[in-house]
Amino acid sequence: MKKARKAGIITGLPDAYGRGRIIGDYRRVALYGIDKLIEDKLKEKRELEFEDMTDSVIRNREEMAEQIRALSELKEMAQKYGYDISEPAVNAREAFQWLYFAYLAAIKEQNGAAMSLGRVSTFLDIYIERDMEEGTLTEEEAQELVDQFVMKLRMVRFLRTPDYNELFSGDPTWVTESIGGMGLNGVSLVSKNSFRFIHTLVNLGPAPEPNLTVLWSNDLPEKFKQYASKVSIQTSSLQFENDDIMREEYGDDYGIACCVSAMKIGKQMQFFGARANLAKALLYAINGGVDEKLGLQVGPEMDPITSEILKFDDVMRNFETIQGWLAELYIKTLNVIHYNHDKYSYERIEMALHDRDIIRTMATGIAGLSVVADALSAIKFAKVKVIRDENGLAKDFEVDGDFPKYGNNDRNVDEIATAVVKNFMNKLREQKTYRESIPTLSVLTITSNVVYGKKTGNTPDGRKAGEPFAPGANPMHGRDKKRCFGLVELCI
Repeated sequence: MKKARKAGIITGLPDAYGRGRIIGDYRRVALYGIDKLIEDKLKEKRELEFEDMTDSVIRNREEMAEQIRALSELKEMAQKYGYDISEPAVNAREAFQWLYFAYLAAIKEQNGAAMSLGRVSTFLDIYIERDMEEGTLTEEEAQELVDQFVMKLRMVRFLRTPDYNELFSGDPTWVTESIGGMGLNGVSLVSKNSFRFIHTLVNLGPAPEPNLTVLWSNDLPEKFKQYASKVSIQTSSLQFENDDIMREEYGDDYGIACCVSAMKIGKQMQFFGARANLAKALLYAINGGVDEKLGLQVGPEMDPITSEILKFDDVMRNFETIQGWLAELYIKTLNVIHYNHDKYSYERIEMALHDRDIIRTMATGIAGLSVVADALSAIKFAKVKVIRDENGLAKDFEVDGDFPKYGNNDRNVDEIATAVVKNFMNKLREQKTYRESIPTLSVLTITSNVVYGKKTGNTPDGRKAGEPFAPGANPMHGRDKKRCFGLVELCI
């Protein structure tokens, strides 16, 4: 594991930040008050006394004890600021304050890469509307509450080492607030407060934090869609997610952790961690498991490809073996990370704002998908000559001829990319995951594509050693030459 991490074929956690991707249901503090939350946790903990004392039951009881202790500490923290949050919030100002105390406790305890907020804007609107009906709050004061709350979220900073900045540029915290979306009953969840949260980008100016994410549906109110689009164009500070797709999977009370990971709030969490560098894995397939930069045997010992011109079937045969080895090592590494994170840095207050029994997913990620797709396409459709060093290690490649490139709506290469993702996902599903978590897969390197590129040598697609990968699922830089429109392929 350490050798793979040093080489950069597996990288990510632990790199001086907590795992994140856990959204506490901070609304519960405003809705119920701390005393009620503690009472319910104590009741749930007592119910486990009648279970067989298996490893999982003992661990649950221990974790719930920590959660109850964290809730008491949250109450004590608020008292130091002069507030008693033992009872539910009685008005909008208290609802904002109670909810913020809960989030403040979470970021005091953890420095996760994605300390998302959840889905609070429409929830808070209920208190605002009641106060307005009672004549105790004006529209200007309501907007001021939202602005002040967002200013607090913009101020979030963590003490992080330079290792973190190498992975993520700009010191992001991804304080993601999910706005809008549709209810399962077909009624829009857009409220006046949805407009207010977006309007902070006008009042306070554009900013990346909090990460305001619009859950977009074709059925949203037209005026909201128009306003969100207008502010997005003006500020470039809104993110959009497809609510029509995700609502079917997650219901109508889900939030976005970090920038893309959806989960049911208070009922689901994600074990987030390291990524697998498939571009480097492809080089291992060519070099028999030897790292092209370190010159060490990192992968499994296997016959390297010795032909002058790479043959697609030979490369794929070795690549299949390397992917199997990598998937096994990857999940084992994640299991070690998350076992020890639970043991030594458990997210007590965030998990105290979850149900006792939750869904856990094991988040995995691919780095360098477009590099792999283009490299395999070059090997299949052009001629790729191998340039080796004095030890026979493939160090560079010469590409003779053109080849289909990822990002141009070309099935010849897109099918290669699809097959790689499906194959690696299937190999991950074969592994045993920590706490029986469900493996998921994303195409990562959204902000860390530079780091992965530095770790990876020359690749058969013509990319040079040290050059960044494409961010996320994007094509490599400058290779998307065609513009395609509509369901019928029409490329210029």
